[in-house]
Amino acid sequence: MTTAPITSQKKFAGSGFWNRIANRYAKSLVADQETYERKLKITRSHLKPHMDVMEFGCGTGSTALIHAPFVKHILALDFSEQMIRIAQDKARDQGIENVTFMTNRIEDFDPPAHRYDAVLGMSILHLLPDQRRAIAKTFDMLKPGGYFFSSTACLSGEMSWFRPIIAIGSALRLLPKVAFFTVEELQSMLQDAGFIIETSWKPGPRKGVFIVAKKPR
Repeated sequence: MTTAPITSQKKFAGSGFWNRIANRYAKSLVADQETYERKLKITRSHLKPHMDVMEFGCGTGSTALIHAPFVKHILALDFSEQMIRIAQDKARDQGIENVTFMTNRIEDFDPPAHRYDAVLGMSILHLLPDQRRAIAKTFDMLKPGGYFFSSTACLSGEMSWFRPIIAIGSALRLLPKVAFFTVEELQSMLQDAGFIIETSWKPGPRKGVFIVAKKPR
């Protein structure tokens, strides 16, 4: 299986900001490499060669491409056309053929129920307009016993002071819109959808929470 071309040229509302910063984003270094490596290690410990995986909000594809050798296939979505173009170029340059990149949003994605062995949503839930809907859709698309891996900025509480800055920045189209909720509220959303939380790790102040959630068999 080879990487697919961009399958949709639809312009999604809000994608303009991410299209503008895509090239700079692709060149930026991971802010906390040690934490990132630990998240990758935990995720890989659950992956198997037979697995079909989906990632939404994949950005320029780095995480999907890192996990590709450990699974059968990954379908990776992002609503930024420029991010997807960069991801496809990276896959081609690295000779990785079992990742398909597609321009789409989790809100518009319509997979069969019980389709995937694992779903990734890294640094994306706080950027969505409806976290509960995305989590419920993720639960439905997972096979029984499947895993949802997420890393999320939970900005209520210690980062609440950032709310007016986000509001002004997004109004000026200088920053994306960001939802504010606590770690506990995110955990409740996952549990309300039916997930069992196996791991919830917040590596430090002002750090996103990394969660491994399992769909019961």
